[in-house]
Amino acid sequence: MSTDKVLYEVIGQTAWITLNRPEALNAINEEMRLGIVDMCARAQADRNVQVVLVRGAGEKAFTVGGDLKERAQRNADPSEAQASPLEARQARQLPGGSSPIEAFALLQKPAIALLHGYTVGAGLLIAMACDIRIAADNARLGVTEVRRGFMPASGGTQRLARIVGPAKALEICLSGELIDASEAYRIGLVNKLVPVDGLTQAGEEMAASFAKGAPLALRYVKESVHKGIDLPLDQALRLESDLAAFVLTTEDSKEGPRAFVEKRPPAWKGR
Repeated sequence: MSTDKVLYEVIGQTAWITLNRPEALNAINEEMRLGIVDMCARAQADRNVQVVLVRGAGEKAFTVGGDLKERAQRNADPSEAQASPLEARQARQLPGGSSPIEAFALLQKPAIALLHGYTVGAGLLIAMACDIRIAADNARLGVTEVRRGFMPASGGTQRLARIVGPAKALEICLSGELIDASEAYRIGLVNKLVPVDGLTQAGEEMAASFAKGAPLALRYVKESVHKGIDLPLDQALRLESDLAAFVLTTEDSKEGPRAFVEKRPPAWKGR
């Protein structure tokens, strides 16, 4: 779909997805939700794209999460059919990346979130669905759902616990308090902390470093880490071995050593 609330641009081998509703602190309404899902699908389908970056427009926020004004209006509309709790739960569990969070989580290519200002609620959930998080020193992160009458779903409790541990995840989720960028870096919620004016450059540099690798190797390294972490070690090592054996059958696995011997950059084919 076409929308000016979510921008999509490919520069080199990097797809940039920009949340572009700064007047509302990039609060995600229905138009943006559909746009984000579409942009992720485009990035996944583009063979030229090797890395995906997501950022927020404006100076104040990556995104404050879901648009609560839109939600309140929808809840107040008598013509709007309200799903039962069971129906809502079933809808959240449907596969296919129908939410922005799952759209990023389902990307097979490395995804980097560039965070500044308010990174709250679904904003933090999107960031955690990405593989890498780089935060500006003015970022403030948290999940405030309990203060709005609901709980952080779509991975909010599960991904956060896996990243920072269950005790710290409970503290963040139960309090609804925001933490600053330095604390987020200290507890491992973000990979890198940079000045605000260096955020874009930090993202570009990391994306460029990833894109030097063979496309299929990047994809299966990501799969090995994400799937292996929840397996017993012996099963995780078997998964790693199977994926590594598959990568060794690709053309790129022959091109890498050849380029090294010939002292030139490799010409990856992605096959």
